[in-house]
Formats: sequence, structure tokens, C-alpha cells
Amino acid sequence: MFGSLTNFDGSLFDQLRRIEQEVNEAFGLDPHLPGIRSVAKGTFPPINVGATPDKVDVYLFSPGIDPGKLEVSIQQNLLTVAGERQAVAVEAGKFYRKERFQGEFRRVITLPDDVDPDRVEASYTDGVLHISVKRREASRPRQIEIR
Repeated sequence: MFGSLTNFDGSLFDQLRRIEQEVNEAFGLDPHLPGIRSVAKGTFPPINVGATPDKVDVYLFSPGIDPGKLEVSIQQNLLTVAGERQAVAVEAGKFYRKERFQGEFRRVITLPDDVDPDRVEASYTDGVLHISVKRREASRPRQIEIR
């Protein structure tokens, strides 16, 4: 009775999986992302954001970028980093696989509402852009003496 359900042509499902994979690749989707905070394949540069009561630290991992050509701006609580990674020149050859991102990029990070856009510092060391944004003094918790 159930023989017809278990004896089907597996190549049909192989083709459907292949089509699904091609659609995911075409739209930059990855069905196997490790968590909800993961970004789409090809997102550059990767970012880490950490916070303390005094400041918010943003780290952009961008090796091979000329720091003089990076544009960092902050408006209200949106931090924008833009730039371009130049292509690696290859003489008399062709690539068989290219995984390193090249071209223009723009990342926009939403920061907490209590950051102070006038107190931002940025440095670039060993391929890591570190941006530190201080929090407003008024938003910091303060101890109140009880009399």
C-alpha cells in the first residue's frame, strides 16, 4: 500500500534542492546561517559592536583598506562607514575561485539613543577600524545620596 510513496525517483528531489540552492545564491540568502544576528553572505566588512555604561565600541574588520579613503559619519544614532576595497591585480591569469570581497561598501549601524555624536574617536590598526562613541553624561546612572 505504501510502496508507491517510498519508491520515487530521487533525482527529482536532487534537482529541486539544486534549484533552491541557486535561488538562495542569486538573492544572497543562506538557509544555514548560524543565528538570527547573522548577516547575508558577502556582507563586508564584518562588524562587532560592544557596549559599556560609558561608551559603545564598534570594530570593523577591513584588512587591505586604505584608512584615508574610509568615510565615517554619525547622524543622530546612525553610524555609517563607507569605502572601497580595490581589486587584486593578476597578470596573465584568471581566477578559479574568488571569495575576497572587492568593490564599494557601506555599513550602517544603529547605535543606542544615548550616544553623544560629538564624542567619537576612530582608529585603524592592523586591518581593524575601531570606532568609540561615548555616551552622554546626562544618561549615565549616578549615585544619589540619601540624607
